[in-house]
Amino acid sequence: MPTDVVMPQLGESIVEGTITKWLKKVGDTVEKDEPLLEVSTDKVDAEIPSPEAGVLSEIRVPEGATVEVNTVVAVLMQSGETAAKAPAPASVAAPAPASAASSAQAAPSPASAPASGETDVVMPQLGESIVEGTITKWLKKAGDRVEKDEPLFEVSTDKVDAEIPSPEAGVLSEIKVPEGATVEVNTVVAVIGGSGKKTNAAKTVEKRATVPTPAAGEAQTPQPASKAASARAGERIRSSPLVRRIAKENNLDLGLIAGTGSAGRICKEDVLRYMSERKSGSASVSAAPAASALAGQVVPLTRMRAIIAQRMVESMQISPHVHTVYKVDMTRIVRIREREKAQFERSNGVKLTFMPFIAAAVVEALHKFPIVNASLENGAIHYHQNIHLGIAVALEWGLIVPVVRQAEDLSFLGLARAIADLAERARAKKLKPEEASGSTFTLTNSGVFGDEFSTPIINQPESAILAISGLKKEAVVLTDSEGNDTIAIRSMQHFCLGFDHRTIDGADACRFMLELKKTLEAWDKEIG
Repeated sequence: MPTDVVMPQLGESIVEGTITKWLKKVGDTVEKDEPLLEVSTDKVDAEIPSPEAGVLSEIRVPEGATVEVNTVVAVLMQSGETAAKAPAPASVAAPAPASAASSAQAAPSPASAPASGETDVVMPQLGESIVEGTITKWLKKAGDRVEKDEPLFEVSTDKVDAEIPSPEAGVLSEIKVPEGATVEVNTVVAVIGGSGKKTNAAKTVEKRATVPTPAAGEAQTPQPASKAASARAGERIRSSPLVRRIAKENNLDLGLIAGTGSAGRICKEDVLRYMSERKSGSASVSAAPAASALAGQVVPLTRMRAIIAQRMVESMQISPHVHTVYKVDMTRIVRIREREKAQFERSNGVKLTFMPFIAAAVVEALHKFPIVNASLENGAIHYHQNIHLGIAVALEWGLIVPVVRQAEDLSFLGLARAIADLAERARAKKLKPEEASGSTFTLTNSGVFGDEFSTPIINQPESAILAISGLKKEAVVLTDSEGNDTIAIRSMQHFCLGFDHRTIDGADACRFMLELKKTLEAWDKEIG
């Protein structure tokens, strides 16, 4: 018969534990008292032995998940027995299998089957390869009324930021996962309907995200970080292994964190509170500008920032980057835009910016030099059938690259509308995951910030990226057909092509840029 493996209570005051490592995998044979998993609490790290000999038939709680004591984390079976798979606990659901990806994406809202008048709100699978998401913001609080399809919370993944709608109308009776937490897809993050009373699991999550109430007779008012640091000068900082691990993973200086535990011990709640204050900009620093307020402090990377950092490092390691810079006379386009922008917006409902001019010229040049739109895959060059144009959009919280698909089939007006729509929805967190992946060539416009020129990093697995710099008036020498030189004021702009030298030779890169320059300087296309 099956034997449940539960999260042990590793001390009288311990109410939860984090599984840091499974020492066995499903299907492995394990002996009684043989180490089975590693657990970390706010007081100790420990190896947990197997309660019985048998076969590990099921792991219900993944590494990195925190659960309450006595939660079933695994199941053992005697050799020769088969287990009926029990569903994973709601708060730590396992990832959806690949075969379920399509159904998860097709689901109109993140909900599990209701029970007793309640509707579970789950972390949706925002794309086939997505296995987890980070809740960046709750748009409602417990007790609020919410309508069906009304935005309920914001999620960040490694591909997109998105607002998640409510699966049902009702009262948000319980929030199970706090802001900043990363959980696997299909994890229950909230409950709509029901009595509204918080379960023990919800209270535990709440407890992890707030400062504990002092015990009677204890003076535990947290000190400001600077006082905490000075009070500990020359003293050993009292903290648990879990606290030290969290601090190491987030590059935190424990000397800046006020401990509210016995004798000033730093608890997990203290670290989470400190990280939350740094993320939101606590009252002690909110009055000063961000640059000076954060000087000398260590601020954990947001999930999006960490992913961007990882992708940039990977790209530099994968591709031998080369850059070529061309200066383009944009005077003709500046005059066309100035003359047509008011009528264009009245007729089409979209503002006339410089980006569709550049995008249209890029598409034309890519047609003539398809190697710049290609990718190196498994030792072969993949010439893409379509031009999927990535448009880098700077957000307050990071960078995202929505994609104009089959840009070669779009008119000038179609490009203008697609670019404006994607940029607007990216900033509003309304993009679908598939709209932020699959580009074959990327445009990044740092010119909006007035730079002279930039040397961009390639958006893998593409082979090239074009950086657009600031548009500025300059004195330029012009030569007429008879060889006479004059000096004129022209609107000039730098364009920098970053390319993968494994795929693209310098000559091809320059031919592409010359074609782009010719199209922009002698613009003769209808803008519609």
